[in-house]
Amino acid sequence: MIRPHLPLNALRAFEGAARHLSFTNAAIELCVTPAALSHQVKALEERLGAPLFRRLPRGLALTDEGLALLPVLRDSFDRIAELLERFQGGIVREVLAVGVVGTFAVGWLLPRLTLFHEAHPFVDLRLSTNNNRVDIAAEGLDYAIRFGDGAWHGTDARLLFDAPFTPMCVPDIAGRLATPADLARETLLRSYRNDWPDWFAAAGVPAPAIRGPMFDSSSIMIEAALQGGGVALAPVAMFERELREGRLVRPFDAEVVTGGYWITRLKSKERTPAMRAFEDWLVGEAG
Repeated sequence: MIRPHLPLNALRAFEGAARHLSFTNAAIELCVTPAALSHQVKALEERLGAPLFRRLPRGLALTDEGLALLPVLRDSFDRIAELLERFQGGIVREVLAVGVVGTFAVGWLLPRLTLFHEAHPFVDLRLSTNNNRVDIAAEGLDYAIRFGDGAWHGTDARLLFDAPFTPMCVPDIAGRLATPADLARETLLRSYRNDWPDWFAAAGVPAPAIRGPMFDSSSIMIEAALQGGGVALAPVAMFERELREGRLVRPFDAEVVTGGYWITRLKSKERTPAMRAFEDWLVGEAG
């Protein structure tokens, strides 16, 4: 389709005047004289065959035609501005929206993001964190990284890695623990999943009554453990830094796997170049 020549200067003049309801203020914004701006608007009105303003003694008022045209122009100019902002180094940056369970974001993804940006500068990554409850469609996400068994309705799920859980605590508490049965005397911190019974089964010990506080995030639970609030059952791979620095210790070797971290997307969504770049990089790093 061949489009007629668009009088962009006149359209910009109209949009500015409509926003300010003043030729003078719009002219100052656009760095032209009020007379020149008024002439551009008049030329646009003649081309359209309809008045866009009613000239009042003290300013301007939009006609019905002007009211109809203004939101279309605003949206168009905003979209052009947004696209121009995405140009960097001669390429268009592609927005990629990813929802990430907070524990994975802090414990695994953030330390590696510089590597991704260096390899794929065209991707404008937008991260949002959650507590493993996410609606990809409603939140407008390209991907969601979450913990579980990979069975989410309507999604394509690709396993990044399994996440073994084990007890972790500060050294002072660990000094009181000789066997897994000693945990019955401690405050056992738990997530909403409450995987303690599975861990005790893996350790070959009957599970005691679990009465410790419950958290909706492993990161917050571990923070409670770091402050001496009890023993946390959490994925080892997400807290390697705290273990390496000696702020947390693993009193026992026993582990239990109740799920893994997955990168997921809606089955109905075609992968864009940015999506392919991110998924392939993530799987490579995880492997």
